[in-house]
Amino acid sequence: MEAITKSEQRVIPTLKDMQQVYDQYTAEDQQVWQILYDRQIVNLPKAATVEFLKGLDIVNFTNQQIPNFEETNVILREATGWELVAVEGIVDDKLFFELMSNKKFPATTWLRTMEELDYLEEPDMFHDVFAHVPLLTNQAFVDYLQALSKIGAEHAGDPVAIELLSRIYWFTVEFGLIREEAGLRIYGAGILSSAGETKFSLSDEPQHFAYNVDQILDTPYRKDTFQEKYFIIDSYDQLYHSIDEVVSKLNEKLKALK
Repeated sequence: MEAITKSEQRVIPTLKDMQQVYDQYTAEDQQVWQILYDRQIVNLPKAATVEFLKGLDIVNFTNQQIPNFEETNVILREATGWELVAVEGIVDDKLFFELMSNKKFPATTWLRTMEELDYLEEPDMFHDVFAHVPLLTNQAFVDYLQALSKIGAEHAGDPVAIELLSRIYWFTVEFGLIREEAGLRIYGAGILSSAGETKFSLSDEPQHFAYNVDQILDTPYRKDTFQEKYFIIDSYDQLYHSIDEVVSKLNEKLKALK
């Protein structure tokens, strides 16, 4: 779920068109993947959640080649029952939530160019696949993702509800931190795909808060800069067990706004 307007969204209407055409990747695409992978992987042993690092091994991602969705899906289905579906870009809210409610993670298949290595307005495959997919091997996390998506599917026609719910998604799935035995670690894919924000998020510069559904629902975010605030969970079970609170707090705020 990205913070964009309807006019910016590229809607993918049907599942039948969603596929990765692997032989269309160019030598530059493979090189871009290798550069991004090599540049970020050195930051992760002391920054990423241990579950991401475990997942990276499970899905067999390397710097040698762009992941093949067919091969990755065999692994994901066995691990948690999830799978990737290829999309051309950002999909509309209804399809986005329907896919993930059914354990299908929408992932773009295109990679940024050499000229765009450091910044993109729209998430590419390195973000969607490298940063998101490893945690799809963690059962508690995907249970949370599916439950959150079911809430989104129920409110897909309500832009106010979607804006509020997007804050929960943003500050957890995209920019979440977790406290582990080794210290503060990253599980949010928006951070894990950014070498700069990986270092920044764990520094003393931004504000760090304990995971709080009510506070997150009241916290707008920006997507054009590093976050000023990050929320810290204690476990992925905590995320899943907060779903009932997300529903109740969301309904309270929607009622108050009407």
